[in-house]
Amino acid sequence: MEKENIMRKKIFLEKVVINIGCGGDMEKIERAKKLLEKMFPNRKFAITYSKKRSTFGVPKGKPIGVMLTLRGNEAIEFAKKVFKAYENKIPSSVFDDYGNFSLGIKKYIDLGVKYDHTIGLLGMDVCFSLRRPGYRLRDGTFSKKQRVTREEAIKFVKEFFNVEVV
Repeated sequence: MEKENIMRKKIFLEKVVINIGCGGDMEKIERAKKLLEKMFPNRKFAITYSKKRSTFGVPKGKPIGVMLTLRGNEAIEFAKKVFKAYENKIPSSVFDDYGNFSLGIKKYIDLGVKYDHTIGLLGMDVCFSLRRPGYRLRDGTFSKKQRVTREEAIKFVKEFFNVEVV
């Protein structure tokens, strides 16, 4: 009888990345920075820059958005707010084959943040990354055996966050 690997059983939420795309509008970037400062007062965010000339005419190297990465308990608490905004029902189409899924928030007030007229209404993309222990190896590569599959990710979200996947 072969022993089951305990490392295969445990899945955890590695990180949550919040991205507010502003399309090169500096005023909107300032409002997005203000929003992230309001939502996460003790956290540092990063300004994202365009990598090449895009279809909407932003030259290479210009700021196009603001992002913030959350890990640990902070990520779990924020994930619960996002699922609550979706009324604990998310579509199965948001999951990819590697244990990641993304959701869009149209208005930040859906997350329970009080409206601020100086910020206006902004939306955001929220990307979730699920992992299991042993995924990253010492030599900087990744273990294919330890990858989280789409089905495992859906099962984890259903059980851990009590969310219905439709």
